[in-house]
Parts: sequence; structure tokens; C-alpha cells
Amino acid sequence: MDSAFVIGGTRFIGRHLVADLLAHDYDVTIFNRGNHENPFADDDRVTHVEGDRTDDADLATAARESAYDAVFDMVAYQPREVRTATRVFDDADAYVYVSSGAAYGEEEIPKREGALQGRDEATALESCTGDQAVDESGETYGNRKAEGDRAVFAAAEERGLRAMAVRPCIVYGPDDYTERLDYWIDRVANYERVVVPGDGTNVWHRAYVEDVASALRVVAEEGSAGHAYNVGDRRLVTLEEMVDLIADCLGDAADAPESAPEDAGDVEVVHASERELSIADLSTDDYVLYRDYPHVLDTKKLAALGWEATPLREAMQRSVDDHLATDRDGSDEDPGREREETLLDVLDTL
Repeated sequence: MDSAFVIGGTRFIGRHLVADLLAHDYDVTIFNRGNHENPFADDDRVTHVEGDRTDDADLATAARESAYDAVFDMVAYQPREVRTATRVFDDADAYVYVSSGAAYGEEEIPKREGALQGRDEATALESCTGDQAVDESGETYGNRKAEGDRAVFAAAEERGLRAMAVRPCIVYGPDDYTERLDYWIDRVANYERVVVPGDGTNVWHRAYVEDVASALRVVAEEGSAGHAYNVGDRRLVTLEEMVDLIADCLGDAADAPESAPEDAGDVEVVHASERELSIADLSTDDYVLYRDYPHVLDTKKLAALGWEATPLREAMQRSVDDHLATDRDGSDEDPGREREETLLDVLDTL
């Protein structure tokens, strides 16, 4: 394959996917509404087609007028959009849908993809009602992604399309507009004492964005029709270990502020239970990247295709360096430092 059609392509995962495809000698067409700056505007290997993916006519016209071997669907948020795309691009050599680890409907460790249509040791997917399928709220995100997976399976089994799904867990790295990791980097960079909810052993599987991008390409090239593939860091760390890793990376960063630690030993992690947090009107739910039950995805199936993850220390260093080069601070995720200071004062007296 040497040509790709990317629905999306200018923000975060899509941006890194396009960069990965270019690095592997693909010609790329990106299709989006043009609402965000196009980082590939000056690259003659990238063609930008403007349109709305929710408008079936726009999508069909773009497909008819573009060359592609592989199609990457980055921004399908309702199952109808997946069903439409798998019909519009029914002549593609590969159609890869970006699903999510949130599509899993059972809490088990690890969560496995199984084979065609979720057989063979697969973790059950979320159900999806008709109302959920057309909803746009965060509460139904996993339901809609799961139904998109089922649309991919149906396109493969019923119509012979080489359609596949990739399920990332929480994605982090350069250009992350969600600023979830930025909150923690900012905390570690600016405060000697960092409040970590629970006992610090919480595990929420994360995926470095460049690894998600390479996973999408590898699945397009090597994956099997009707299959889903999990993607996540090959080495997992607890929330407290993540804080320590950030501290070490800040110590090696050229642009770190004077307040930043030199290593993990300069940061005091303060554990706080739900009861202790309530002293300052805080809750574990106020802390981004905290999850009560461990969320772990099995990534062996993807690795069997030849995919390799970036070493965790290297991935975090790139993420920290990118954070320091931008004005992102994760402030929208901040539970409130003043309330944390109140909590810390109380805990010091206990």
C-alpha cells in the first residue's frame, strides 16, 4: 500500500498518524472540515479535501475523487458514521476504525479482543441502544464505540471488506489537546508536594500517541479482516509511578522551570483516601487519570503483527519536553490547589 485517506488528520492522533504514514512513504489525503490548523499544509505529499464526514454526500464525493489504498477513520463517534464509511470505501484494501478501550463492557484484567465478532476469550463489549447510538454525551461514548466495532465486524463478515478496529486506552503525548497528562506534569513541575488520590497503586492503562499512530498503520498493513486490536504502553505504571517518572523526566528536561524537581526524590507524594479528600470537599473523581478499578488491555495480539511500543521513559520524556514547549497546563483538570493545601494542612496534623 502506498496511499492513505485519513478522515481527520490534523489533531493529536490523526496528526501523528499522518506523520507516521509520510515516514513510511505513503501519499496521504486528509479529509476534514478545516476548522483546525493543518500542520501539513506545505507538504506536497499531503492533499487536503475539505468536507464534513457526517454529510454522506461530502464523504462519497471525497472518496470518488481521491486515491487510497488504506482508509483510517479517526473521528467516527456514532455507529451510523462507521456503517456509512464502510460502504463508501468498500473498494479500499484496508479500512481501520479508531475505537476505544471504553468499548469494553466488563471489568476484567486484562481486557482481550478475541477473534472475529468477539469470539475466543473476548471481553464482552458495551451494549448500545438506539438512543445511545445517536447520543453525543460522554456517558455513551463506550456504547457508541462498541457499536462501531460491531459495524466493522459486519462489514468484514457480510460484505468482505478488510475492515478492522483499533482500541486505544487513554492516549497521551505531544500535541495532546485534552491536557490530561499536562495537569500532572504541571503539578510535579511546580509543587514539592503532589496529592495522589487513593494509595497510589491505581492503574489506568495509557498509550503513547506515536505508538497508536504506528499501530493503525501496522493493522492496515498486517491485520486480519473483522478483527479488533488493543493498543497501549507495553509497560504499565501506577499513578504514583507515573508521577515519579514525570519528576525524573523534568530533571532531564532542558527547559524545566526552576521549581521543577531534579528527580523523583524531590517530590513528596501525598496519598489521600476518599474520606480524607472529603475534608477539603474533594473526591477521587476530581483527579484526571484516576480510576477505581484497574483498566488493563492485552496488547499481545497487536505485537504479533510486528508492532513495537516506544520505551516508556522515552515516551514520557518526549511528552514532558512537549509540555514545556507549550502553554498547556491542564488547568481545566485542576481540582483546586487551594483545597489541596487545606487538605495537606489537615493531614499534617494527623
